[in-house]
Amino acid sequence: MQDILFDFISKYISLTEDEKNAIVSLDIFYSVKKGTILLAEGQKSKNSYFILKGCIRTYYVLEGEEKTTAFYTEMDALTPPCVTSKTPSDYYVSCVEDSILTVSTTDMEVEVNSKFPKFDIMCKLLAEELLAKQRIDFDEFKNSSPEQRYLNLIQKRPDLLQRVPQHQLASYLGIKPQSLSRLRARLTEKDKG
Repeated sequence: MQDILFDFISKYISLTEDEKNAIVSLDIFYSVKKGTILLAEGQKSKNSYFILKGCIRTYYVLEGEEKTTAFYTEMDALTPPCVTSKTPSDYYVSCVEDSILTVSTTDMEVEVNSKFPKFDIMCKLLAEELLAKQRIDFDEFKNSSPEQRYLNLIQKRPDLLQRVPQHQLASYLGIKPQSLSRLRARLTEKDKG
């Protein structure tokens, strides 16, 4: 698992053996079972996640109903807003699949960044990329119909169709599971005609 992380990091910066050893010494690699809740609404946390293998999702519970806001898969990073605001979380983070994650805290990141300043540069690049991606995703979501959101999902993240339960996928698209079934059927008919 370390090699997967090092390969990812090498896209941004090169690591010396000392730097690799510093990462390994942090004991940040965790195997987590499907269904595990990593963060609950109302809970405070210092943890940031990087997904090496598996899938996690973020969701709110509104009037007893789960509203999925995002899925994070291999090579995605998540720092819940409550980590930086130091306030209780507004949402949940849970594992959709058995997952292998790195879990780091702000304190760890400060320590590593002070010893190896190039990590700080990499984190800033990652944050900029993530912010731009989320902005584009948000704009696409706000400006599209449920059908277009589904078609975008098929085009950009087809793996989620196989990995995520239909009710979570429907919630992510902002529709009911029954509506997703009808939408799929309608698109299948359209393809035939």
